[in-house]
Amino acid sequence: MEIKAIMLDAKDNVATLTQEARRGDTVRCIGGSGESLASGEDIPVWHKITLRPLAKGDAVVKYGEPIGELTEDVPKGAWVSHRNIRSVPRDYASEYVEA
Repeated sequence: MEIKAIMLDAKDNVATLTQEARRGDTVRCIGGSGESLASGEDIPVWHKITLRPLAKGDAVVKYGEPIGELTEDVPKGAWVSHRNIRSVPRDYASEYVEA
């Protein structure tokens, strides 16, 4: 079965599923690179799937922004969730851009 996932930025290393994926399903990214990959495990709807292998400590980038850091190595097609990502403090004030 083909499952769609949202990828908005070329920097993204995860995409958000729009349907539940089962191990072996083909996941096609809407936006971004438009790539397709196989789901390596069952992943719930609206959760993240890795677009390439990532290592412990790597930033997880979604919609062009870092959203956390991996706590373990994850292969391409894996589920990114509370079990393998942690929040990383950001200095939002330094990112502020005046118009």
